[in-house]
Amino acid sequence: MERLKNIFNYNFEFSDTIHISVKAVLFVIVAIIVASFVLRMLRKLLTRKLPEDDKIKFVSVFSYLKWLTYLIIFLVTLHTSGVNITAIFAASAALLIGIGLALQTLFQDIISGIFILIDQSVHVGDIIELDGKVGRVEEIKLRTTRAVTIDNKVLVIPNHLYLTNSLYNWTQNGVETRENVEVGVAYGSDTELVKNILIDVAMSHPKVYHHPAPTVFFTNFGDSSLNFKLVFTLDNSFEAGIPKSDIRFEIDKRFREQGISIPFPQRDIHIIQK
Repeated sequence: MERLKNIFNYNFEFSDTIHISVKAVLFVIVAIIVASFVLRMLRKLLTRKLPEDDKIKFVSVFSYLKWLTYLIIFLVTLHTSGVNITAIFAASAALLIGIGLALQTLFQDIISGIFILIDQSVHVGDIIELDGKVGRVEEIKLRTTRAVTIDNKVLVIPNHLYLTNSLYNWTQNGVETRENVEVGVAYGSDTELVKNILIDVAMSHPKVYHHPAPTVFFTNFGDSSLNFKLVFTLDNSFEAGIPKSDIRFEIDKRFREQGISIPFPQRDIHIIQK
């Protein structure tokens, strides 16, 4: 027993101030094994409900976390073994601060990417609007999200923008969205006829849902016009601009046929001569 104790207390001398015992080496090994087991269980717990593609992304995240944990265990072991790690940190403080500032945004992106994967707020195929830009999500990575706009341009979004900006997910509740077209008619127009024309135009478009049925709102008495809003439901919000354009063309055509004019702003100028 005494011999075993002596073996555990045997020190490997590297210098007058740096030495490490066999007991400390065994502690490092045991701590790394326990940490590996805990991290593996934690990874399984967090990824059990994730799609297979997202699980693969988490493997890379946990690999970084694993090596960081190993580094912390190693430094703590050195400190308990009598190695002055404070002096090491002090000598490299300026370098560490510079690296930390340079990697700040990178870590923000990675952490935001982890949050996106965990809370499932955005999925591949979702149509999102962020900072006034709209696109369909094609790929979610740990640092960036790639989306394609309606004009087929690739939109690369740093993930930290999800935490600092308001995100609109057009398809969170399904692919159907409520769209609207606004139009103004001249004062004196038959408002019931206007309402019937707008509803008929919407109902006749093949991409507009009949349930819920299109609705017309008389929104305001404008300066030069009576203002109406036609509200309808589409099955593809990403390409909503095309059916909305079709509906505007048809509204203009129907109004011309029925003698309903769409006014433009007018001003009366009175010239006073002295």
